[in-house]
Amino acid sequence: MARFEGVYVALVTPFTSEYEVDYKRLAELCDWLIQEGVDGLVPSGSLGEYATMTAEERAKVIQTVIAASNGRVPVVVGSAAPSTRQAVEWVQFSKDAGAAGVMALPPINYTPLLHEVFAHYEALNTVGLPIIAYNNPHDYKIDLKPDILARLSKLDNIVGVKEFSGDIRRIQEILATTDLEVMVGVDNLVMEGGLIGATGWIAGVPNALPKEGVELFRLARQGKLQEAQALYRRQLPLFHYDANPQLVQSIKYMMELAGFPVGPTRPPRLPLPEEQYAGIKKAFDYCMGTVSGR
Repeated sequence: MARFEGVYVALVTPFTSEYEVDYKRLAELCDWLIQEGVDGLVPSGSLGEYATMTAEERAKVIQTVIAASNGRVPVVVGSAAPSTRQAVEWVQFSKDAGAAGVMALPPINYTPLLHEVFAHYEALNTVGLPIIAYNNPHDYKIDLKPDILARLSKLDNIVGVKEFSGDIRRIQEILATTDLEVMVGVDNLVMEGGLIGATGWIAGVPNALPKEGVELFRLARQGKLQEAQALYRRQLPLFHYDANPQLVQSIKYMMELAGFPVGPTRPPRLPLPEEQYAGIKKAFDYCMGTVSGR
């Protein structure tokens, strides 16, 4: 059985109108998502706007999510940081706070050499907390291809990978060449990933529509293609926004449409042009069945 199985929501961070972290709303969001059936929570990732936070804010976000989960679901913390030392400190902090694991990017500030990638993960590994390596070659300068993951998988605490390359064939290659759990990392490949062996999904749009996302991934993992496809086609126009650089603004707007507003994004992320909001609204209404897709 996979350690991090099912739908893990990469949490947005609620902000007040003055751009202060709204910890009360964050706890409410965690409670609502758990009640809706999600399997895990992932704070302090890019969708959570961790890079805009002070260290004190980020620490309190992590603590708030772990306290709100109250052992009901695992919490996997995003540990990205400019230096390996800082990343190790966030892994240690997460372990001490009671996290079940961390989601860990490779070095993010430049194009690292392979020995630097391995040294980075080796340092994280020493903390003793389960690690989901995060492969995102679109936003960062390294692609954790299956041969690299096979070597990383020899580290005791690297147990999985969030696969965000966009190449669905990667899931099969990783499963064939490593013993890692594979978690779908981009929403618009979730059905395909579930059908071919991914055991988890680190999800964005389910911040707004958790029940629908959980049901879709369950059906895909069970191989119920016809039932899964019916849900997938409805949700897919929204899922495309998860693969867009403006995913944070888009998903926060979806949450507003879903009746769970979480405030603005922090600059440099600003409100989107009105035509983009109109597109999201159309996709949301189609997902809810209130308008035709034609």
